[in-house]
Amino acid sequence: MLLALILTTVSPEVGGVLVRGEKGTAKTTTVRALTRVLPPVAVVAGCRFSCDPNDPDPGCPDGPHPADPDATSRPARLVELPVGATEDRVLGSLDLQQALGAGQVVYEPGLLAAAHRGLLYVDEVNLLHDHLVDLLLDAAATGRSTVEREGVSIAHASRLVLIGTMNPEEGELRPQLLDRFGLTAEVSAPRDPALRAEVVRRRMAFDRDPVGFAAGYADAESAFAARLAAARKVVGEVELSDDLLVLVAEICAAFEVDGMRADLVTARAAVAHAAWHRRTRVTKADIRAAARLALPHRRRRNPFDAPGLDEELLDRLLGEDEPEPPEPEPEPSTSPDEDGEGAEGDGSEPSETPGKGDAPSAGPEPTPAPPSADTPDAVPESPDRPAAAVVPTSLSHAGAAYRTRLFTASGVGAGTAGRRSRAVTTTGRTVGAAAPGTPGPLHLPATIRAAAPQQHRRGRVDGRALRLSRSDLRTAVTEGRESNLVLLVVDASGSMAARRRMEAVKTAALSLLLDAYQRRDKVGLVTFRGATATLALPPTSSVDVAARRLDELPSGGRTPLAEGLLCAAEALRLERIRDPRRRPLLVLVTDGRATSGPDAVGRSRQAAALLRASGVASVVIDCETGYGLGLARVLSAHLGAEHVPVGEVAADSLVAAVRSRTPRPGARAA
Repeated sequence: MLLALILTTVSPEVGGVLVRGEKGTAKTTTVRALTRVLPPVAVVAGCRFSCDPNDPDPGCPDGPHPADPDATSRPARLVELPVGATEDRVLGSLDLQQALGAGQVVYEPGLLAAAHRGLLYVDEVNLLHDHLVDLLLDAAATGRSTVEREGVSIAHASRLVLIGTMNPEEGELRPQLLDRFGLTAEVSAPRDPALRAEVVRRRMAFDRDPVGFAAGYADAESAFAARLAAARKVVGEVELSDDLLVLVAEICAAFEVDGMRADLVTARAAVAHAAWHRRTRVTKADIRAAARLALPHRRRRNPFDAPGLDEELLDRLLGEDEPEPPEPEPEPSTSPDEDGEGAEGDGSEPSETPGKGDAPSAGPEPTPAPPSADTPDAVPESPDRPAAAVVPTSLSHAGAAYRTRLFTASGVGAGTAGRRSRAVTTTGRTVGAAAPGTPGPLHLPATIRAAAPQQHRRGRVDGRALRLSRSDLRTAVTEGRESNLVLLVVDASGSMAARRRMEAVKTAALSLLLDAYQRRDKVGLVTFRGATATLALPPTSSVDVAARRLDELPSGGRTPLAEGLLCAAEALRLERIRDPRRRPLLVLVTDGRATSGPDAVGRSRQAAALLRASGVASVVIDCETGYGLGLARVLSAHLGAEHVPVGEVAADSLVAAVRSRTPRPGARAA
């Protein structure tokens, strides 16, 4: 992680860093500490956009600046973007009352302007709306930000280093967005007890005396800052030979990454790595370090692919290491990666980092965690079954996922913007106007209509500007699509193992998970078999975790359908308290049988009626094939749910069914 931050700071053209890791691994601490080792920034005095006195932006909204403007200096700036930020806060906005009333364009800079020539940090970037992530990445790639409101266009420079952190357990970024980050690093807590104890020891020492603790690392921090400044000065003089550039292209082609961005980022990162190590020529060691940071996330083609890199293939492509020229003697305790491979951590002392010792950035490779107690294999004991009883099981795996039909919640919701059900959201087509004080974009025609009757009373003269007050402003009500909570309730009983049903069930469920990922939904997983039901995965944005739980799901035993429905009802009740605006969509995958416990059928119908009364939108995926008993269709009627045979979940199957029922021109109906 530290090496990735250094490289993108030495050469901002690398394109920023995405740090992925579990909670409590000092991701945010390390990013914030980076500003302490960055050199101060010279800016034009009074310029809100931090123009460089030696090269002011000719299109600066505060310009034009004189040829020799007054200059001042300020510390390097770290701008933090909150997850709930609006587009106006990111890009900036116009003072609409001044623009419409006085005819003056008064622009209020946003976070992109504040981060110009500095760092823009997004914690939990995977929870940020996709369109905001696109805005950030576009600004980082082009170096400019453009604001367009009501026919007025303003552009300003926005050259920044974008840094995002995320916990994969809370959901993944789309592969298209992953590719826009130059480098990525995986972070995990150390498993070595001695190292963990040292982390706690230093943290407690910092809490007792923050000033004294920081003073103890002041010399190392100053040396680190000096080395970073020197690398930034010489990075433009580092030579990348044609042979090594071809090698970079061969590596990217061998790993089958899409597009050309991987080649550019790897080459730029290798140059920055050479500058950081005081070399004037790029070596294979620089390319290896750059590839380990630039390629893993670009090999991820779908949400169920784990990011990673085949180190053996990389070594084969690089061949024998060439002899490296000797480096100047480094200052003590200034290098986070003395072996030139600091991407994965080497147990180095935290004193070599620019932070305050809150926690080391990386550690030894983590050992696999033991299976959690809520995995599908953990079958809770039941009072009706002795603890020693074992439910016969079998394990099937899903086939290749396919594109599914669109299943939606009925009506119009008001949840978070997404791609599934109709809703009043922050993006979409304008369907009305809201009263003053309601957040949202301006509805210009409604604002003018509200102000028009007041013009005579306000003393407006014909031909002059419209006179507005804040009470006239109306905001647009937009209707688009929202994301939902898709709760998969999967029957894993013994009847599902017959005729390879479980394979079809898992394939359909996996396809629905992929669809939920693409539509930015939250997902949950309930399974039932034997005598009980299990909430295998509480509602989450991480569909890859749901896919793993689904793939590990065994089948066997009786069918506790009522318990599965009641477990789903309880999960939805709790989630409604946590996230009341997000509407649920229950997807029940079953053949409709109920065979566990007394009056299994009656209790199942009561549970279905309970869910129907709560207003939950439901879909029943019928797993019976051939001439079945039709139990799933009956169950769907009790649920008030849409009934879909498992063979018609795929979008292509629906198109084929419609075409088969449509008479061809000239053909007679049967």
